[in-house]
Amino acid sequence: MFKLFRENIRIAFTSIRSQLLRTILTVLIIAVGITALVGILTLVAALENTLSSDFATMGSNTFNISRYDSQENLKSNEERKINPVLSYTQVKEFSERYNYPTTHTSISFTATAAAEVKYDSKKTDPEISVLGVDEYYLVNSGLQTTLGRNFTRFDIQNNSHVCVIGSDLEKALFKDVNPIDKVISIRGSKFKVIGTLKEKGSTFGNSQDLRILIPIQLARSIYTSPNINYSLSIMTDKKELLNQAVDEAILTMRQVRKLNPIEENDFGISRSDDLINRILDLTQYLGWAAWIIGIITIFGSSIALMNIMLVSVTERTREIGVRKALGAKKVTIATQFFIETLIVGQMGGFLGIILGILIGFFIGLALDFTFVIPWLAIFAAFATTFLVAIVSGLYPAIKASKLDPIEALRYE
Repeated sequence: MFKLFRENIRIAFTSIRSQLLRTILTVLIIAVGITALVGILTLVAALENTLSSDFATMGSNTFNISRYDSQENLKSNEERKINPVLSYTQVKEFSERYNYPTTHTSISFTATAAAEVKYDSKKTDPEISVLGVDEYYLVNSGLQTTLGRNFTRFDIQNNSHVCVIGSDLEKALFKDVNPIDKVISIRGSKFKVIGTLKEKGSTFGNSQDLRILIPIQLARSIYTSPNINYSLSIMTDKKELLNQAVDEAILTMRQVRKLNPIEENDFGISRSDDLINRILDLTQYLGWAAWIIGIITIFGSSIALMNIMLVSVTERTREIGVRKALGAKKVTIATQFFIETLIVGQMGGFLGIILGILIGFFIGLALDFTFVIPWLAIFAAFATTFLVAIVSGLYPAIKASKLDPIEALRYE
């Protein structure tokens, strides 16, 4: 049995070499569909992995209060309700009023995204983000220090001229130098470096490591722009109390904003787990697009593969007659053509998988997504090409097996 199977494979490769041009074209047609399928699924997997990594550090027991709900940001300017900014007075009042058990509230704001930072004779490009934060910001944001320490309550309350810097800023100013206790300058103000942040990478091309964190009151004194918008981040130590903590926060913020019972919220609440689930839901559409594109292309490749096998049956009619005259059974002839179809289909699938992974990898690399091996896409590609081979090879194999040996021998 194994000897017969090996012989059929040898015959299949001989036939493929004799029809090289048609085989290459068929393989390429199959590969196009598989490339589209695998490429998009690879990119989706990389996107999901990147988002999961970015938000996982925040934990599922954190929520934020900001000017707009995340859904509001997706609306057009005509549809979106204009909410007033969260002022410092309001966020301060919220933090004083909100005392739900096991929670920690952090106040922060982005002072600028175009600061120039100096150290000795070195200075950065004006692309550094300066954030005013309190002692809970790092913990609530899922940030960690690789060197030094976090802010303490003493640092924040006494407006100490200390800072925590991002990893890219550290590389730019302190190459081969320990940055701890070094003094840097921002807008003429001196700050002592007390910690460096663990590298976070980029999301959608925006670096999260070109930033510097300073005590919030110092940031407010250096950057005095009107209508500064502040953010609140709340973490609860007990995940099971998250829903109650969110409800209490909404009630407290409504009181701070002086909203009457019939008015809608003029602020947004976003939970870390809700946000990532909402984004990941959107990636499902990319997956569906991949399958639709793949199915349309693979349908065409199935027809092409079936045609090439029918042509092969016609060209080898006399050969089939000789084999039958020598005692070959119908199942032997059918298996021979079916194996040939299967090999051509898997060649196209293998080429499509390689091209799809490479395309997904390079696009992900350009967008700073974290690459993962797309096992689902690989399995889907192999399963799809196997199905294509069955559908395309079944009819030609049956047709070849039913040829009359006498009529086949007469074929010219």
